[in-house]
Amino acid sequence: MSTVSNGKAVTSKSTFSRETSVSVNIEADAAIIWALLTNAADFPRWNSTVISISGKIQNGETIELKSTLDEKRTFKLKIKEFVPNQRLVWGDPMGSRVYSLEKAGKGTQFKMSEKIGGPLFPLFAGMIPSFDESFDKFTADLKKEAETIQRSKN
Repeated sequence: MSTVSNGKAVTSKSTFSRETSVSVNIEADAAIIWALLTNAADFPRWNSTVISISGKIQNGETIELKSTLDEKRTFKLKIKEFVPNQRLVWGDPMGSRVYSLEKAGKGTQFKMSEKIGGPLFPLFAGMIPSFDESFDKFTADLKKEAETIQRSKN
């Protein structure tokens, strides 16, 4: 799966899975981006794709997320990986969302991907909305907020 670096999501599909990825350079320190990605209560303030997140975004914890993609549903997601300022993975038995941060010039390369699937995926694939627009908004919101914070520190 290739990702693009202009902040636009790319989706690939197969019979048993779907993966959406996005990548963008953010002119901010990884620590600023990490702080935004791991402060559950603050997500709705800066992120237009999230209604609420309850719980702690820490290794082994479970969070409850409400998204604008399906406002009636609460997603119960386990924090699967937690490497400060580098990698965060959360998900459920059907899939995982991966956030990664890498130093890139004066800023940070942010990548986000989500792969969902499994043996039963073909039965419900048509009911899952496209993530592309949501990923584009999430990334644009994160970039704007992180760069605003970075500028206020300079």
